[in-house]
Amino acid sequence: MTGPAVPAVAVADLPAGAVLLDVRESDEWLAGHAPGAQHLPMSELTARVAEIPDGDPLYVVCRSGGRSARVVAYLAGQGYPAVNVAGGMQQWAAQGREVVAEGGAAPQII
Repeated sequence: MTGPAVPAVAVADLPAGAVLLDVRESDEWLAGHAPGAQHLPMSELTARVAEIPDGDPLYVVCRSGGRSARVVAYLAGQGYPAVNVAGGMQQWAAQGREVVAEGGAAPQII
């Protein structure tokens, strides 16, 4: 049995100026993330729901798209217009999009 499909968009089809929420854990975020993305780990989402950024829609990203799909399903159930970024940060980096890291380290997707 599978749940309902969640809305998804390919990295290549993300609109300019998209509000991007990165739900990976802190070590993943520090290693490399999309510039301008906002960070709210999936493990802290329900406790920090007031910090969910405004976006219509809100694009949610993780490493490969699995966690972000679960977050999108949850957010949709709470009335948020959320969309999963298919392929996650792995696809983001594979398409040559900019990745930044904290502390001047070479960015990587872990």
